[in-house]
Parts: sequence; structure tokens; C-alpha cells
Amino acid sequence: MKLDAIDLRILNAIQENGRITKLALAEKAGLSPTPCWLRLHKLEKAGIVTGYHARIAVRRLAPVTGVMMEVTLANHRQADFDRFERAVASTPEIVACWSVGGGVDYILKIMAVDIDAYQRLVDSLLERELGIDRYFTYIITKTVKEEAVLPLAALLPATE
Repeated sequence: MKLDAIDLRILNAIQENGRITKLALAEKAGLSPTPCWLRLHKLEKAGIVTGYHARIAVRRLAPVTGVMMEVTLANHRQADFDRFERAVASTPEIVACWSVGGGVDYILKIMAVDIDAYQRLVDSLLERELGIDRYFTYIITKTVKEEAVLPLAALLPATE
């Protein structure tokens, strides 16, 4: 789907504020409300807008431990990747997972109550025989930047 400048203004506005009103969104996009809303629905139907979420400051609610984990699988058949990815998808504490090129197969972001809970999670993954050959743990000591808004103007080709 080819996006124009109006589409990009709509996307930027809803990234910054998913609860923006129809009228405010239309003003930011430079359209009247009905055509703006129709464009937003078109972006949703095309799968470009995949949802609306609230960012929760979980550390204000309870102490938590964030962990980045590198995982290398023993075998590299498609069935091995599929089995591991299904396990990741069904584990709520694994809040993000990236398949990467290079020396490891996956990088996971895990949120746990504490280090003991993290280790119990790892132990359960290992017991499930998911093909994990090696893993390395990195405790998140401070979040320097965790941006939810994508820099669309820098990532997408120039529009008319």
C-alpha cells in the first residue's frame, strides 16, 4: 500500500496518542473528520495499524526485573525454529522476541518478578526440550530509551 503525506500524519498522530479524538485527528491530518476516519479504517484493514495500546509504568506498581536473553538453538531446521517460537509466543513473561542473524538465533526480552522467577522460567524452557543449546543472560539495570513511537519520516521514502 502506498502512503501519502496525509496517511503519515494520521499514523504519527495515533502513535503519539492512541486516544486522540476524531476531530483532533482530522485537524492534525489536514482533513475533515469523515475522510480522515475512512483513511484510518483503510490503514487498519491493510494491517498497517495493528492495535492501540497503553504503556504501563510497571515499576511504579511493583518491583520487576527486566532481562535480555540471547538464545542459540542446537539445530537449525524449520521445525526447531517453529517449536521454539511457539513456546515463546505462549510464555507471557517473554514480552519481546527477535530472530536475529549473527552468532545467536534469538534475542528475548523477559519481565519477571525477580531473578529467581527468571531462573525458574529458564529452567522450565530447558525442561521442555525446545532445542536450546546456549543462552546468555543480561540484566537490565536501567532503561535509557524505550520508544514506542516509530520515526516514520526517517524510515519511509518521501511522499508526494
